[in-house]
Amino acid sequence: MIRFFAAHPTIGNILMMAIIAMGLVSVGGLNKESFPLLKPSKVQVTVAYPGASPADVEDGICNPLEDATDGISFLIEQECDARDNIAIVTLEMHETGDIRQFTDDVRSAVDGISNFPENSEEPIITQLGRINPVANIAITSDNLTHSELKALAEFYRDRLVAMPEIPIVTIDGFSTHQLQVRLRPDTLKKYNLSAESVAGLIASQALELPAGLVEATETSYQIRFDNLRKSIDELADLVVINTRDGGEIKLGDIAVLEDRFDKPEERIELNGKPAALLKVSKNTIDDTLKVADALLQFVERENSILPPSTRLTVMNDNSTSVRDRLKLLLTNSWQGLLLATTMLLLFFSWRYTLWIALGLPVSFLGGVALMSMFGISINMISMVALLMAIGILMDDAIVLSENIDHEYRKGKKPLEAAIDGTKKVVRGVFSSFLTSAFLFGSLLMMKGDMGQILGVLPVVLLSVLTISLIEAFLILPHHLKHSLEHGHDKTPPKWRLVFEAQFDRLRHAISRAAKGAMAFRYLTVGAALSALILSVGLIATGTVKFKAFPDLEGNNVEARVLLSQGTPLEKTEQVVTTLLGALDKTNLQLSELESETLVKNIQVSYGEHGDVPETGPHLATLSVDILTTEQRHTTMAGLIRSWKENAGVLPDVLNIQYKEPKVGAAGRAIHIRLGGDDLKQLSRASWDLQNWLRGYAGVTNLLDDLRPGLPQYSIRLKPGALAKGIDSRSIASQLRSAYLEAKISEIYRGRESYEIVARLDSPKQQALRDFDDFTVFSKSGEALPLSSVATITETRDFSRIGHVNHLRTVNIYGDVDADVANTSEVIANLQDSFLETLLARYPGVAVTFKGEVENGTETKLSILSGFGLGAFAVFLLLSLQFGNYREPLIVMITIPLALIGSIWGHFIMGLDFTLPSMIGFVSLAGIVVNDSILLVEFIKYRVAEGSSFHRAAQQAVFDRSRAIFLTSVTTVAGMTPLLFETSSQALILVPLVTSIVFGMLTSTVLIMLVLPAMYAIMEDVGFVNMSVPVSD
Repeated sequence: MIRFFAAHPTIGNILMMAIIAMGLVSVGGLNKESFPLLKPSKVQVTVAYPGASPADVEDGICNPLEDATDGISFLIEQECDARDNIAIVTLEMHETGDIRQFTDDVRSAVDGISNFPENSEEPIITQLGRINPVANIAITSDNLTHSELKALAEFYRDRLVAMPEIPIVTIDGFSTHQLQVRLRPDTLKKYNLSAESVAGLIASQALELPAGLVEATETSYQIRFDNLRKSIDELADLVVINTRDGGEIKLGDIAVLEDRFDKPEERIELNGKPAALLKVSKNTIDDTLKVADALLQFVERENSILPPSTRLTVMNDNSTSVRDRLKLLLTNSWQGLLLATTMLLLFFSWRYTLWIALGLPVSFLGGVALMSMFGISINMISMVALLMAIGILMDDAIVLSENIDHEYRKGKKPLEAAIDGTKKVVRGVFSSFLTSAFLFGSLLMMKGDMGQILGVLPVVLLSVLTISLIEAFLILPHHLKHSLEHGHDKTPPKWRLVFEAQFDRLRHAISRAAKGAMAFRYLTVGAALSALILSVGLIATGTVKFKAFPDLEGNNVEARVLLSQGTPLEKTEQVVTTLLGALDKTNLQLSELESETLVKNIQVSYGEHGDVPETGPHLATLSVDILTTEQRHTTMAGLIRSWKENAGVLPDVLNIQYKEPKVGAAGRAIHIRLGGDDLKQLSRASWDLQNWLRGYAGVTNLLDDLRPGLPQYSIRLKPGALAKGIDSRSIASQLRSAYLEAKISEIYRGRESYEIVARLDSPKQQALRDFDDFTVFSKSGEALPLSSVATITETRDFSRIGHVNHLRTVNIYGDVDADVANTSEVIANLQDSFLETLLARYPGVAVTFKGEVENGTETKLSILSGFGLGAFAVFLLLSLQFGNYREPLIVMITIPLALIGSIWGHFIMGLDFTLPSMIGFVSLAGIVVNDSILLVEFIKYRVAEGSSFHRAAQQAVFDRSRAIFLTSVTTVAGMTPLLFETSSQALILVPLVTSIVFGMLTSTVLIMLVLPAMYAIMEDVGFVNMSVPVSD
């Protein structure tokens, strides 16, 4: 087949054009993302239980749900979050399960529950991870009321979702819109009414019902009873009481009626103005950049026609980071390709170099076509895989082209040189491909979320390598044949003759060094092993630290404010005002370093906190959009440090967390879960553990999820209450209607839904007095003071109760400043210094490390185990190729030696050794093994021709040094631009590139010196005998 493709005048080009065409067609259909999307693995069940405390929710909702879902297939973890008024149960599936079947199983289990509390609402089952945020649009206006602002938001939402590019838009910044019927306690007493009875009167009269059909002779008429009230005026005119003298008392006479939103704390401000927020998201099949482009065009178009008082502002635009990262990789890829091609021009003619370099885009486009088939998007990881492929693809192309050139220099005709040169290395190149496939394929065994993200890399690499193998054997020989035909009469330029002469001197020097290494083989190998031990010692001693994943800077920072539950909204607003003032001061200070103002937009969201599973007026989040990483000089750490200093210590504030809002694939730097049965013991253990962590420099933003909740009044019936016509159900119902709101009905006005509710109108300064005087009604209608039929006790429970697999838990979260501390060191120090003391102090408590520690360890172990399996497969392959089990050991020893350069590279660059570093090392191992295989093949060829082993090894080093050097220099040149990239977007890539570049530099020397020395030692001990010709 090689001869057929090399000799045929067109078939090689036809195959090349077909691959290019498939790639060009496929590239337009690939989605663009920042990182690969995680496969959905979690299902969430949400059950509302209005008015219930966390303890009530735990007993009534969590326990039945956990019992019902225990036996679901592929379930690995149940997590129940019991809060005020709601239970959130998250069920995690094992990665081998099918999410659709898992969701159906959860739905069947939940549908089978029959013992939920009477007042709980229907469960809502959601599959998590299918929707991903793209950007937000904040709508602000100087002239609109809150209701009008929401109406405008609904108008824009409908227009956006009507666009084919934008799939999902939700509105945020508003609580439930209500028509409230507020009843004063003294008015209720006057008319002998309760909130419950008034709600019943309204519900019985404000009706809209179809009543049938009147069929007449000529036509038919529908009958519809329509007494529904949809406005304040219509409700006020509703008759609720008839007096004895025939008079009517209307609802407006006994109640204050108001059109308002339920919770005033659920609101958003943008740059000091009230705002409505449109959250634009996408499904997994949608393209982030296409959605964002359509959104930005829409905003620009609308702002051009809106009055100056009303603006649409794009916030939290995730597409900017996608664009920045893809632009970064494209720029570095072109720079690397240009440098690699320049290196080839030093050794080959421009025509010869062109055909070698052309293999890269052909292989890339073929790989893109396969990416489309596998459903892989264009993202940071897949782009890195293409970048990494440059060195590996160059390796195969250089080996083949170098050998064809070598055969041609022997005097063969171009066609015969192309065929013989290809056939001579076909076994070695194909073996190299298989070793790369085994080593890279081992990365498919990576587990965890990071495993899913990094798992894209081997798929893309193997796709490109497969196409490159086809290109190398079937397309490249044909092109090189034509290149030799066109250039065989031309004299190389003088500068190349001078360069080749000097390079031949270098090759002879390397050959002599290999001879010396074999002569002092024990010293050579011992020095190499010593260097390996010293290198590993850098990690073992913590000189080079291990971190699961590098931190990536974004363009948004948040301050998350937490006060005690029960804190009024006014107090939270005061804290926010102080933080805004500190931010203004910080912006003025830091903007002097920038070309424009650092802070672009400030969004304040009341009633929410990303790290606290609660809602209420005691929470607030300030979200700040700043200049992009490409535009600014200020680091995120510098901004946060200055903001904290300017804000100072704020009284009555439990916690303020200054941080980036996103959590990386590795999870929170510190996430420790304590489990046990006693919540008070868990709370004390959590507090002790946090105190220890606070003493560790660099640990910040510590917070747990077990805090005191709102004070409670616990009410029980007194003896004798039943005799007075009061039972538990009636008193609970009346209290619930008065203080929780009695929902009368739900109506629609246009596109917006409203609730009609009734509740007590009790001002804050009068609320406790009104509660003390609360009146309940017996079955006979007699009004009785609450205190006469019930005992009232003040208690206080926790604001949240968490379960994991039936066990109560508390989670401790924290961040680690990478410039000061290292997560692995913090956790290791905790385990060595304090953990035993903590467990002895609280014997009923179990400790589990989650977040970065768990995910990093899981992925690291899966990489190591997969790499070990891949290396064993390579050993078996080499044993098959060499016909023994000894020579493969010589090749395999070069893999750990490649680690020397990788580790020292991290030391020189001042980097932590990360999971991307490990991926880079695996890639490096593939290149090193390939070069080693071909060097061994050349040694065996020379021995087979009759040379002694030492002479054969020295000559093989001379023959292969050119190809090895070309592989190394093109790989290093291709990745050097990224190695010195200063953009913060490249932080995830620099460790990976460092492993390859520095490992390549040292491996180039080690392969040509240590491998022959190892061969010589094995011959000394009788493992191999190469003093006589060895048959292939």
